[in-house]
Amino acid sequence: NYQKSEVRELAAHFQLPNRDRPDSQGLCFLGKVRFDDFLASYLGNRPGDVVDALDGETIGRHNGLWYHTVGQRKGIGKVLNPLATAKGPWYVVAKDQKRDIVYVSNRYEEEDFARARSEFEVEDVKWISDEPPAALCQSLADGPEKRWKEVRVDMKIRHGPRIVQGTLLLKEDGSTGNITLEKKDGGLAPGQYVVFYELGTDECLGAGVISEKHWAQFLQNYEELLAGKVKESGVVA
Repeated sequence: NYQKSEVRELAAHFQLPNRDRPDSQGLCFLGKVRFDDFLASYLGNRPGDVVDALDGETIGRHNGLWYHTVGQRKGIGKVLNPLATAKGPWYVVAKDQKRDIVYVSNRYEEEDFARARSEFEVEDVKWISDEPPAALCQSLADGPEKRWKEVRVDMKIRHGPRIVQGTLLLKEDGSTGNITLEKKDGGLAPGQYVVFYELGTDECLGAGVISEKHWAQFLQNYEELLAGKVKESGVVA
C-alpha cells in the first residue's frame, strides 16, 4: 500500500541499483495516437501470411508480426480474406518469427488448443529468497542431491490483477520448470513473466519467463498434424 514516492524513498534508503530509474509507461498512455501507427513509425512493415492453424490454408496477409498478439480477436478480420472473415470469430494462436507467419483459428475455444493454452515451460526462474521454496523439493536419502516435486501454486501471468492456479515442477538445476494451469489462458506467449505466489496467500515466492519452447512445441505439433492429414488424404507432398 505504499505510494510511488514512498517506494522511491525506500529504494534510495536501501541503495537499490534501480533507485533512479525513470518511470515506465505503457502504450495505453499514448493518448490519441493509433497503436498501429506508433508501431509502424518505429518498426515499419514486414508482411507475411496469415495461416489457419488447423488446416494449413493461407487465409490472409498481415503487415508485421508485431501488430498481433496471441489471443487477439479484435482487428484480425481486416487482414483476412473476405471468405475467411465470414467463418469467424478468429483468434491469433501463435506466431512463427522465422517465416513471418501469423497462425489463427476459429476453434480457439475448443479442445484443439487446450494443451497450448494450459501447459508451458518457464525459464530463468528466480526466487525472492535466492533458494527454491522447501515445498518444491525433497532431499534424497543417499546424499545431498534434491528431487523436484510438483506443487500447486498461485500465479499471475503478464500484467493485471487476475490470479490463476496450477502446478509447477522444476527441472534439472531448478532454473527451468513445467507449468500446468487448471484453466486455459487466452494469451500465453514466450517472453511473458509468470509470478509465483504461495497458494492461497499474497506472499510472492519468485518468477520465471515463458520459454520460446512454448511456440516451438506448438509449431511442431502443427507440422505433425498437417503431415497426418496429408497422409490420410493420400496427397503426395
